[in-house]
Order: sequence, then structure tokens, then C-alpha cells
Amino acid sequence: MAEEASITASPPSPPPFVEVSCKISGKNYRFASGTKAEFAVALINRKLGLVNPRVIYIEAVKEGDEPISFGPHADLVDYGHNWKLNAVNDANHPGTENSDGVPLQIPRKIPSASSGPDDSKSERRSSSPEAKKGLSPVYIGKTLVAFVLMLVLGALFTTALENLPLLISLLNSSM
Repeated sequence: MAEEASITASPPSPPPFVEVSCKISGKNYRFASGTKAEFAVALINRKLGLVNPRVIYIEAVKEGDEPISFGPHADLVDYGHNWKLNAVNDANHPGTENSDGVPLQIPRKIPSASSGPDDSKSERRSSSPEAKKGLSPVYIGKTLVAFVLMLVLGALFTTALENLPLLISLLNSSM
């Protein structure tokens, strides 16, 4: 009987979710185990709205241990007893100030929560600085020069093809 009780008494299974605490909002956000950190950061930032500072990454912390940072494509996991997942914002992130104490702008891509792997290329293209500027005078000038060069080359080839029979007759008569 004692053997059967020890077999059926298994260690408690980990919860099917992980909790990420956010100091900016003071709330805990729950995500399914295995959620990508990039999605969690984007969702927290979306719920925060236009509040500054923004969440830039998630890390697991335990007193007396070195924090573990989750990259954008890492799965969120619960490391067990006394480990907590924290959303790190750019205000409490070391290295976000210059020598004068002025906060630096950290360039970052905050994806939408609905973006999938197919949207990543188009999102990168549309977020380039050239796409945001619109039509610059340099771009229009280069386009016009290319158009003029195409017309000149077309005129040269047309003239050459029109005079090709005359060239062939001259070559035949000289032989």
C-alpha cells in the first residue's frame, strides 16, 4: 500500500502559464508557457498605450543570482521557486543614459502581436527610413535621368535597326 501511494504521488506539475510583472503598470501579465518573449513585450507595450517608458525585454530574476534575459525569439519559461519574470523598461535599463544623464533613444522594433513570420519582411521594408520620408527630390531626379537614358538608348537602337539594311547592302557590294 505504501508503494502505491508513493507511485501515485507525483511532484506538482508546473502551471500552464507564466506571470510577467511590469513595474510601469504595476500589473502582472499572464502568458501561456512557451510564449515568445517578443510577443509578450509587444502585448504589454500595446496595453500600456502611449506611456513612456516602454518595455524592451523580459528577464528572470532571483535574489542572489544573475538575471536571465530572454531574447525576442526565446520561449518564456518558469524557472521554479523564487524566480520571477520581470518586464524591463528603458528607464531602468542600465546604459540608456549618456555621460550627462540624458536618456538615449534606443532604436527598436516593436512588432504587432498579430504579425507572423510572413509579415516580418514587409514590416522591415516599410519601416526603413526611405519609406517614411516619401518622395525626395534626389529620388525623383534619379528616376528622370534613368528615363532619359532609356529614351536615348531606344533612339540609338531604332536608328541602328533602320539603317541595318543599308549597312548590309554596302558590305555585300564591297565584297
